[in-house]
Amino acid sequence: MPGSDHGLDLGIKRDGGLTHVLDKGLGPRAWADVLETAGAYVDIVKLGWGTAWVTDGLERKLEVLREKRVVIGGTFFEVVYARDQLEEYKRWLTAHGLTHVEISDGTVDIPRERKLELIADFARDFTVLSEVGSKDSEVNFAPYLWVQWIEEELAAGAWKVITESREGGTAGIFRPTGEMRTGLVDEIAHSIDFHDLVWEAPTKASQAWFVKHFGPEVNLGNIPPEEVIPLETLRLGLRGDTLKEILLREEAAGSAADTLLAGGG
Repeated sequence: MPGSDHGLDLGIKRDGGLTHVLDKGLGPRAWADVLETAGAYVDIVKLGWGTAWVTDGLERKLEVLREKRVVIGGTFFEVVYARDQLEEYKRWLTAHGLTHVEISDGTVDIPRERKLELIADFARDFTVLSEVGSKDSEVNFAPYLWVQWIEEELAAGAWKVITESREGGTAGIFRPTGEMRTGLVDEIAHSIDFHDLVWEAPTKASQAWFVKHFGPEVNLGNIPPEEVIPLETLRLGLRGDTLKEILLREEAAGSAADTLLAGGG
């Protein structure tokens, strides 16, 4: 931990928890700056929707990001699917040195069995992140369907399943108002190991809720590059939103144990 230099050691650390960052078109120099200060906390970089297709100097950008898992947004996969360019897409990904792929059906209707076939097919050559949920804020699937679809996609070969929220937190596991569907999240987490999920959480309030609810090791996605360090402080309890629940949690537990050992009530 950089802050522990020069004798300032707060005894803070965490094990696990992916931070999945949404890139909307930053250039190589901007990413070099992000990685210089926050690279230790960036696990996956998603080049959102079709931005990679229109980015000049994509190769230079990917070279800067070569130490990170880079994935092209699932909406672009849907475009490729709609244009019947799946095999060409595989070659394009490989030519750019990309080993991860996102498969979604949030906008384009892909028959359920076909989506599972595509996950299994791409999983032979790539690490697949699939996504469940609609980008249409008016679409509200029953919790049991979320659970069923996530289980099916993990069984088909997905490494992680992403829960849709859109970049603004207005669809999927969020209501159009931006309020989180906490009951839906709990229903999903009751049936699915949360380590197999990446919860899209683009807002500070949702990030804090997930960290307090599941702990610092929760996988969070659609994080803006400038929010990587703020999220890390939430994970570590270095921000007021999570300080008591995370940083002081172990101290409180330790004090309670000491009291019991001493015979106190």
